[in-house]
Amino acid sequence: MSIGPVQTQFFHINETFYLDSGESFDAITLAYETYGQLNHDASNAILVFHALTGSQHAAGINSSVPAADPFWKEECVLGWWDSFIGPGKAFDTDRYFVICANYLGGCYGSTGPHSTNPQTGKPYGSQFPQVSAWDVVRSQLLLLDSLGVDCLHASVGSSLGGMLSMLLATRRPHRVKKVVPIATGLKTTVLHRVHNFEQILAIRNDPHFQGGDYYDGPAPQEGLLLARIISHKTFVSLDMMEKRAKQEITVEQPIGKFYKLSNPIESYMFYQGTKFADRFDANSYLRIMDMWQRFSLNAQQPGLFAECTHQEYLIFSIDSDVCFYPEEQSVIVKALEAANMAVKHITVHSDKGHDSFLLEPDLYAPYIRFILDETSQV
Repeated sequence: MSIGPVQTQFFHINETFYLDSGESFDAITLAYETYGQLNHDASNAILVFHALTGSQHAAGINSSVPAADPFWKEECVLGWWDSFIGPGKAFDTDRYFVICANYLGGCYGSTGPHSTNPQTGKPYGSQFPQVSAWDVVRSQLLLLDSLGVDCLHASVGSSLGGMLSMLLATRRPHRVKKVVPIATGLKTTVLHRVHNFEQILAIRNDPHFQGGDYYDGPAPQEGLLLARIISHKTFVSLDMMEKRAKQEITVEQPIGKFYKLSNPIESYMFYQGTKFADRFDANSYLRIMDMWQRFSLNAQQPGLFAECTHQEYLIFSIDSDVCFYPEEQSVIVKALEAANMAVKHITVHSDKGHDSFLLEPDLYAPYIRFILDETSQV
């Protein structure tokens, strides 16, 4: 059963918000959505961290978010985790109060580079400061405070969102009972850094980028398109990519006469990149990518989980994942076991690669329901 129509809400922090970089905002706004009802003692709240290019709109139908214009496209209307969140689903909104917020620095309604800088009356652009993973988590903790949530029933996230879910759980352990990181890792790997750096350069080298101050003219669509092509090959398994390339919309000769497309894969990747470039802001992409590049949750740090012994972890790996390889989740499990933590590790067998966590709820739901049950013992 679907949740149906939903609306984005806005949380305004009308006081100085200091960043890890030493810079600050006089005020910030977070776009967020909630699903289900908060119970009388606020003990049933689940915070979901979205992946790299996700949004606050995790479930239901949201046809319009004016604050997210011009990036709110048809692709955004259905919640990105709609098959996971709702009555009777993995995150059962008949039982739980689910919260999802767009990251600080994003482009779907939270304060980001496309937002108006109150000091200039123009978009922040290149003046938007560096935002750390902890800045993002801390801003969402203030949102939880405003909702009356002192301790989350669960902190959940996939991919980059999984990293943030663990950052919250280790930095503020008293605010989380259960942690569900999916297809993620404790740190940014060398392979991530290379892939991410390629994408950063693709955007920055677009002649329309203008150092980040492009809002009065053409956006760096070509750079963002190329960045998406670079990243997309790590999200979808090669077999699945080939199948989709034969089934989905094709693009006729998008790159001029000098080179002619030789395979449906090229057309498919160009199509995916074009769709993405229409629904995301290049500056937001760079800011969130920078946050990922600088992320590290050091499992060797003495006492990292010292105050987390009350928590339960459910770790998901995807056997065909080439974005966050299964070995990365094994590192998390070993660190938790070394700290005598309660942890269950599930390997999902899928031919869909990293994107499995978006597409195959039946492979995850039974385990998620189990750990969310108050009486479970992992």
